[in-house]
Amino acid sequence: MLFKCLPPGAEIPGRFPGPAHARGKWFTVDIHCHVLTPKAAEMVRGHAAATRHPREEYANERTRQVNREQAERTRIQFTSVEKRLADMDRMGIDIQAISPSPNQTYYGADPELGIATARVVNDNLADIVGRHPDRFAALGTVPFQAPDLAVAGLDRIHKSLGFRGIEIATNVAGEDFSAERFGKIFARIEELGLLVFMHPTGFPEARRFADHYLVNVIGNPLDSTVAVHHLIFGGVLHDHPNLKLVIAHGGGYLPAYSGRIDHAAEARPDCCEKIGRMPTTYLKRLYFDTIVFTHHQLEYLVEQYGADHVLVGTDYPADMGEIDPIGFIESARGLDDNERRAILGGNAARLLNIEIPRRPL
Repeated sequence: MLFKCLPPGAEIPGRFPGPAHARGKWFTVDIHCHVLTPKAAEMVRGHAAATRHPREEYANERTRQVNREQAERTRIQFTSVEKRLADMDRMGIDIQAISPSPNQTYYGADPELGIATARVVNDNLADIVGRHPDRFAALGTVPFQAPDLAVAGLDRIHKSLGFRGIEIATNVAGEDFSAERFGKIFARIEELGLLVFMHPTGFPEARRFADHYLVNVIGNPLDSTVAVHHLIFGGVLHDHPNLKLVIAHGGGYLPAYSGRIDHAAEARPDCCEKIGRMPTTYLKRLYFDTIVFTHHQLEYLVEQYGADHVLVGTDYPADMGEIDPIGFIESARGLDDNERRAILGGNAARLLNIEIPRRPL
């Protein structure tokens, strides 16, 4: 008998918490949650380079169909603040660090369109935070394809909009972040003390990933894995030692197979030309969200990289997200309460400069 999938939109039995379970004991900050800005989507309509999306480009028709159905079902969560707040209360989330829907970085757009869409996306995020400053912080976007405009955009979101960080993709229309022209952007991010949340947009060479949603199931973690390798071996983390970088989906595959990068640095001169220490030293400076789905992998991240480098995330409202973030952390037997407290909100509060409210005893 074949495994029977749940009906579309159904909740996994026993996994979704009620308000009585969820809120009160912990201060919680969701580092991984997205907002869709319909106005920006309209601005890029008809611009093929701006809207290229590997997850759609390489998917088969069945996956595209499911994606369309999923987009329709989740549109209200992506766009309605009222629905979002209700779901946050249900999940036990005090604050969301909202970031753009991953396909709304628009790095493939021409510079003028890129800065225009970034402004619209950022203004939408700012409006949400402005209406509910006790429930939201914002991670904005800037047009990396035009570094000078990106630097100006960073100044705007930090000084004018009060954002705590930015979301970045894993590459800029196929160009890796280790390219020299992006150095000025990372330098300004570092100067401003902004948090960087890296989220994949789909592996750009995914011809073998057409079936079974492999464009996401494999492609997203793989995309992040490749990007982090470039950040390390390309010298970005060496050149910017104070960069605060969170990697989505538990950091991809590299955190669990890190010995290979150290071996490469020792074995090959072309793997150590832009770094000043062993590659895993840079890896251990990074932060990872908790979207890993098993306690074994969660506890491995804590053991290897420290509870202070792991942050709870949901990927709200995506179907590949975590629907019971607090229950997932609470039920991890290998964690103590101090580690749970840090993962659920303390680490994000520190990185985003959010004041932790006192809880009644």
